[in-house]
Amino acid sequence: MNAAGVMTDKVLSVNPDSSVQQAARLMLDNDISGLPVVDRQGRLLGIVSEGDFLRRAETGTERRRSRWLEFLLGPGRLAGEYVHTHGRKIEEVMTRDVVSVTEDAPLDEIVRLMESRRIKRIPVMRDGKLVGIVTRADLLRALASVAEELPPPAASDAELRRLVLAELDKQPWSSQSDINVVVRNGIVQLWGVISDEREREALRVVVENIGGVKGLKDNLIWVEPMSGLVIAPPEDKAEGSAPRGG
Repeated sequence: MNAAGVMTDKVLSVNPDSSVQQAARLMLDNDISGLPVVDRQGRLLGIVSEGDFLRRAETGTERRRSRWLEFLLGPGRLAGEYVHTHGRKIEEVMTRDVVSVTEDAPLDEIVRLMESRRIKRIPVMRDGKLVGIVTRADLLRALASVAEELPPPAASDAELRRLVLAELDKQPWSSQSDINVVVRNGIVQLWGVISDEREREALRVVVENIGGVKGLKDNLIWVEPMSGLVIAPPEDKAEGSAPRGG
């Protein structure tokens, strides 16, 4: 899945000469938290978000610092902050260093950018012009649509076991030498030793995501690595339960 598959293509935007009040009203009226800033040719100049309006002179929320800290920051930094809190035009308060992607950008790249840059929306560009935007809400909608798709049931117990083992083989936290998977009548049985209780939950999730699984029986034993204490699986987990996604 890529940006084109999840983006909002009817993007509301403002121009750099728009007022702060106009942008705030547009965001409120449309229940959105950010707006791209574009020129008349559709070229992206910046982005403005709720965060840019948190500290404003109109609401008395400008940042106040002690004299000695103001001295350390210097007049340039303080002047920039004054423009941001008192400026009336969007070009004076917008974020200019904007991260953007193209339509074929994969979702994992978009999520990585959102996490590393701590942002909630990424404009989508084509030939230098804005054609869409991907927000966290768009990613949630993509997740919801995928969750509604039921996976096809596996053909046999042998196929179920193969799928479980294949998924475990891809995970760095999994040690297949310590885990044995047995499948009978669609019920997956997990046997073996884990060294961290979080592995038990991860193994359960692996099984839950295999289409056609009817239930899970947890026979895993937890061996605490520091003390060597052996802890048997809780009764409710050992008895088995139907996976949420099966």
